[in-house]
Amino acid sequence: MRNRYVLTILIFLVWLLLIDSNNLIERARQVYTRNSLTREKEYYMKRIEEDKQKLKELRTSDENLEKFAREQYHMKKPNEDLFIIVTPDEERKIRRENKISKPLNRDKKKEQKKRWWWL
Repeated sequence: MRNRYVLTILIFLVWLLLIDSNNLIERARQVYTRNSLTREKEYYMKRIEEDKQKLKELRTSDENLEKFAREQYHMKKPNEDLFIIVTPDEERKIRRENKISKPLNRDKKKEQKKRWWWL
């Protein structure tokens, strides 16, 4: 008799842990998904607050608007020359955002040597 009860309890536990639609594995996946979504939500809420602050600054001051246009969109006045200095970290960020695998054109001579190696 005792073996029947133990066998029944084991079958029931296996059913709950592995076979049931709300089993332990699915529960762990759901918890992981919930945690990752919570982290994403916090990140985006933080970004929204930062963007609201930037937007408020841009709407209140023409100087900030001009500074933003110059920095982000490389706008310039007609009588100015614009020089953009890109650090290696910024270059990596640009490549990652635009999914560019080649480095930006820094050494044109090296590229020419690579292209025309037979000359």
